[in-house]
Amino acid sequence: MKSIVVGNWKMNPATMREAKTLFEATRKAAERAKNVNLIVAPPAIFLRELKQRYKGSRISFALQNAHFEMGGAYTGEISLAQGDDSGASHVIIGHAERRGMGETDNDIRKKVAAALALKMTPILCVGEKERTQNAEHFKLVREQLQAGFADVPVSQVGRVIVTYEPLWTIGKEKTMSPRDMHEMAIFIRKTVVDLRGEGGMKVKILYGGSVDGTNAGAMLTQGDVCGFLVGRASSNALQLSALLQAIENAS
Repeated sequence: MKSIVVGNWKMNPATMREAKTLFEATRKAAERAKNVNLIVAPPAIFLRELKQRYKGSRISFALQNAHFEMGGAYTGEISLAQGDDSGASHVIIGHAERRGMGETDNDIRKKVAAALALKMTPILCVGEKERTQNAEHFKLVREQLQAGFADVPVSQVGRVIVTYEPLWTIGKEKTMSPRDMHEMAIFIRKTVVDLRGEGGMKVKILYGGSVDGTNAGAMLTQGDVCGFLVGRASSNALQLSALLQAIENAS
């Protein structure tokens, strides 16, 4: 099975010209990584043109965020239907930065269901800000999964990709060990099975903490994940290339 890498460009780069340059470098890196399915999530304003310019099949496109309503009086928002029309096949939902700006579990529940209704693939993000000795992070992750899967039909559970974001590792020297990720992956899978039945065993799990070419291979082979949600490294062509090569070597 090919590994999945979701490249979240966030609010970068500043211009369409830079976006084209970054995407061309990304395309070349993706073509060298035969065992990776790459999903690029550029700022929505760049999405349609990048999609139209790309003639290959190695890269898919994702929205970084979208509203759950198909249209209406929601100034500044874009809808999943608009993203779908622009060429996105995936959508990131519940990213820690969106939750930090006020996105609620109820919003996330509606977005996951709306994405599936449009035959888009939801990339559902869960994770805790910090860890304590009493293991409360498991309770928090369970609550996030419970909300995200609440309106998912049993027959479609396997279509949801779950990304675990250990926020306490992001931007820090301390990283999560593959062993700890393996424990969390087992917990996520068991929780989804408890919530929505045996289809939960088919859920793909990504790691969304600090990851680069130095730790990707170990996380992939020992962490029970099938890929990564990548932020900063995805908007740096050299770092992305090193990451994809590390994944290729571990495959």
